[in-house]
Amino acid sequence: MATRRVLVTGCSSGIGLAVAARLAKDELRRFKVVATMRDLGKRGPLEKAAGDSLNKTLEIKELDACCETSIKECINSLPNRRVDVLVNNAGVGMIGPLECQSIDAMKELFDTNFFGLVRLVKEVLPDMKQRQSGHIVVMSSVMGLQGLLFNDVYSASKFAVEGFCESLAVQAMKFNIKTTLVEPGPVVTEFERKMYESAEKMDLSGTDEETARIFRELYLPYSKEIFTSLSQTPEEVAEQTVNVITAKDPPLRHQTNKVYMPMTALKHADPTGQLPLHTFYKMIFKHDRVFSATLGVLRLLQRRAGKK
Repeated sequence: MATRRVLVTGCSSGIGLAVAARLAKDELRRFKVVATMRDLGKRGPLEKAAGDSLNKTLEIKELDACCETSIKECINSLPNRRVDVLVNNAGVGMIGPLECQSIDAMKELFDTNFFGLVRLVKEVLPDMKQRQSGHIVVMSSVMGLQGLLFNDVYSASKFAVEGFCESLAVQAMKFNIKTTLVEPGPVVTEFERKMYESAEKMDLSGTDEETARIFRELYLPYSKEIFTSLSQTPEEVAEQTVNVITAKDPPLRHQTNKVYMPMTALKHADPTGQLPLHTFYKMIFKHDRVFSATLGVLRLLQRRAGKK
């Protein structure tokens, strides 16, 4: 089997770092990894994770997903501009009451999470079409399937990513190009830790007292509990991403955390949207009974999934 060149974005930490390192250390040496990041000054953790694969099956390059020139320069630096697999991972998060978020911050989030993907695909898609081969792998989220309280803008960006890829996948098939949306639930990374630390210090003066109370006293504590109980590691997500890349017939969507499948399935169970809406409302605002019971069921499902 020919070695495939895989370009991975957002490799300075978290999932991107884990995916790049895992692919580079593939025992069958099926991949040549181009691990990219916006700031090469943050390459230290990736170099450490890459180990002996550094400068052999893994090379590190600069790429800013928010800059078309940066993307083009990176792709042009590759032999024949060849990218067999694009793993779009670069992204940013945002949580908190909508009234406390600036429009400029929302635009910056979309510029990375959505338009960053669009810029990359625009650059590699024509070459993939010409070669009649390729695989576009996009790190999405279960929040691209189901909105979550106080994640309004982040979820909107992932919904946009899902719609973009679902539409593009039809055209891509005509050129023998695969498209896969990898959809993790909560993942424990330094990125997530810093985001929640910032949320705890967030200025909530722009919203009403009740909304601020819900955010501080309900959302933040229960989010921490969910992360503690049900989260995955970047390495677990990376392993499943590799499985998707090596699959003979990769799926359009792949949820990495099986315990979330019943929650995302609620939307399809009721086309009116009332079932998931009322379920999540009860989980949050009738939390003493419903949230604890739901979390208990999800923990049980996670243990069973781990045994398989």
